[in-house]
Amino acid sequence: MTYTRVCPLAEIPQDGALAVEIDDTPVALVRSGEGVFALSDICSHAEVSLSEGEVYDGTIECWLHGSCFDLASGKPTNPPATQPVATYKVKVEDGDVYVSLGSDE
Repeated sequence: MTYTRVCPLAEIPQDGALAVEIDDTPVALVRSGEGVFALSDICSHAEVSLSEGEVYDGTIECWLHGSCFDLASGKPTNPPATQPVATYKVKVEDGDVYVSLGSDE
């Protein structure tokens, strides 16, 4: 699995999100509690940037229609979204955030 260095951890707001692009893929980096998560930055319902939404209770809320997505699984936790968003592997080393867009297979 290949990881790409994306940014320093300090650039991601606590309980907030940062929009980045990795190999032309829009990714929302999210800090929630002690965790760092990476998921598609495109809402599966309205195709707007999820990184502009609120982060709370282990979810990120789409600012347009209010769908929330679980940070760990990408699954919607309420309507109107019914499809999950992609999630990506994250690791933090020496204060930097690395993301892998690849699968485990």
